[in-house]
Amino acid sequence: MSQGLIHQIEIYVSDLKSSVDFWCWLLEELGYEPFQEWESGQSWKMGETYIVFVQADEKFMDIPYHRCRVGLNHLAFHASSRQQVDEMTGKLKEKGVKILYTDKHPFAGGDGHYAVYFEDPDRIKVELVAF
Repeated sequence: MSQGLIHQIEIYVSDLKSSVDFWCWLLEELGYEPFQEWESGQSWKMGETYIVFVQADEKFMDIPYHRCRVGLNHLAFHASSRQQVDEMTGKLKEKGVKILYTDKHPFAGGDGHYAVYFEDPDRIKVELVAF
């Protein structure tokens, strides 16, 4: 039964190409598959849930995203294991992705919360967590 599960998440981005380059490999590593693609957007799907990235119109980019404003704080994804968190942390570093809370990594979320936190090109915080 899918009642109550998230159907889709749609995120407007400042630079679609940069966002697609960032999210494509990450989502596919997590098991998502390419779903839709059009001139101003692209999506990936896993099961009945999909994530969409859309190029924001120029007129709406005067105020950049910040996770401490009203709205989305971060996206958190389940990892299959702590090993996957460690492997993905290595891949993120290789790609030059900024890892957050390095002084507390991998327990920045508290004891028993094994995760890596990082940012996408628009500085949206992303978490990959294994319990």
